[in-house]
Amino acid sequence: MTIRGIRGAIDVPENTAEEIDRRTQELLRAMVAANDLDPRRIVSIFLTATVDLDAAYPAAAARAIGWTHIPLLDAQEIDVQGSMPRVIRVLMHVESEKTHDDIHHVYLGKAVSLRPDLTQSQ
Repeated sequence: MTIRGIRGAIDVPENTAEEIDRRTQELLRAMVAANDLDPRRIVSIFLTATVDLDAAYPAAAARAIGWTHIPLLDAQEIDVQGSMPRVIRVLMHVESEKTHDDIHHVYLGKAVSLRPDLTQSQ
């Protein structure tokens, strides 16, 4: 098996712990489903949140769905002028037999506009 990276992003309608948890879990589950992953093959997950999302840690949402043995790391996204507000981004490292071309990156909600090159074929 090879280690592959899967990218994803989702917008969060409001800065509350409930919305951060809900949208993070929605994105993580969609990434697993889109790539037909067994969560036991997830090596690690790096999550970032824009500066305006400070009500909860996105990694806590992953632990809440039972991913307690996966190394998780939260960080603050670079605050670039004019960038989309209230976004959680994910880089998931997985063990997979898939090629780069077979990996499905997942962008949900308004975050689809962040990488139209990756979302138009899905």
